[in-house]
Amino acid sequence: MSDDIIIAAVGDLLMKPLLIRSICTRDKRGGSFDKDNVHYAFEQVFEPISRYLQDAHLTIGNLETTFAGGSADGYMKTRRNPKNGNPIFKCPDIFASVLKTVGFNVLATANNHCMDYGVHGLKRTLEVLDKNGIAHVGTHRNREESRKLCVQDVGGIRIGILSYTRDTNGNTVPKGQPAGVKKIVRMCMKQDLKRLRVISDFIIVCMHYGFEYHRSPAAHQKKLARFLFRQGADVVLGAHPHVLQPAVCRTVKDIDGRSRKRFAIYSLGNFISTRLNGKDAALTGIIVRIRIRKTTSGSVQLAGIDYIPTWVCISKDDEQSSCRIVPLKQALQKPERCYAGQMGRMKRAYRRTLRMYKGVLSLSG
Repeated sequence: MSDDIIIAAVGDLLMKPLLIRSICTRDKRGGSFDKDNVHYAFEQVFEPISRYLQDAHLTIGNLETTFAGGSADGYMKTRRNPKNGNPIFKCPDIFASVLKTVGFNVLATANNHCMDYGVHGLKRTLEVLDKNGIAHVGTHRNREESRKLCVQDVGGIRIGILSYTRDTNGNTVPKGQPAGVKKIVRMCMKQDLKRLRVISDFIIVCMHYGFEYHRSPAAHQKKLARFLFRQGADVVLGAHPHVLQPAVCRTVKDIDGRSRKRFAIYSLGNFISTRLNGKDAALTGIIVRIRIRKTTSGSVQLAGIDYIPTWVCISKDDEQSSCRIVPLKQALQKPERCYAGQMGRMKRAYRRTLRMYKGVLSLSG
């Protein structure tokens, strides 16, 4: 057990304008935000659960926002694409440094919001992540970068990571533009996995697929997970539905004849977001902790999977709003003032989560 490598994974980092407004302190001048006097307390958001991210050997999340630059007003106002009405998201750069501080090593950037601010926003997002020492998978600035494979050496185990998305909300990359997004195209995925199998010991694929707010996986999610297992993926991490979906763990023989235990969770839910249409499912997520180990023969195997249910606690006290991601089990055992009015909802979310993963994952935290 002491030699196990722990990989922590979370779902959507969906930092909406409402959340940004709730955690910042700012001065106003003439009715607008003074960009020189804004402090974003992102570190407080993650404080209750940071230890579960930091004590892992590798931590992965889905960055469902952009670092497109701009002023405080731009981050805190809800904006929509004039062509289709879809919301578009961006976040202050300081969010990236906080993600690094709380333990994130790799972020999947292929999702339906990665092109919200066009090619400029896509490229700038990757530049900000690079500056903060966070690896990224799923989007690229040029063709050379599109060919690179993400392999993280963790305790002598080479962990390969890929990321794909079904769409980009209709915001396509212009033809002839070298920047791009990894789409869910089976032939391309097959080629990527073939190359990755040669240079890695364990493969994780982040998939942005499924239907928003559906608690059961769609047929295409199940088929793609089986396809990825066959092509050598050891773990499939799903995102996009914004609610938790079931997980499966089964032994599958891949195209190279390797029979291994493999794991897929169809949706990790939101790690951070807001309530939608009065439904708490969008506030409920989990931290999955995947344990892997190298055998005496030198192969790497899945050793176990634990999970920690989480809740996005948004509260307001004396006109000051706050947002914190809390571990549900601990929060229910030691309720705080800021949970007032939410305890019943939190208990129901906790029970739903336990039922969903009973017999597949081991409760932790």
